[in-house]
Amino acid sequence: MAKLRTATLIALLLGLFGTAQAETLKMDGIAASGDARPARGMTQSSVQSKYGSPVSVRAPVGDPPITRWEYQEFVVFFEYDRVIHAVVKR
Repeated sequence: MAKLRTATLIALLLGLFGTAQAETLKMDGIAASGDARPARGMTQSSVQSKYGSPVSVRAPVGDPPITRWEYQEFVVFFEYDRVIHAVVKR
């Protein structure tokens, strides 16, 4: 009886909350393509071969060392030699 009550409660809760949904946010002037910026995990050498030389490079800071490469359209942050984040400029 307790299992039936629990199953019924779970079914009711799932019915109330439904399924998860998401929207894609499009912003003016920002490319939506996945190739618009480097992907997480890429190496510095693969970023440089795919996107060319950065406009500027900031020296590593902290421990672990975080390096920042600035390109015309985006900024790439590396931990050691791997991309941890890439941000499209406005």
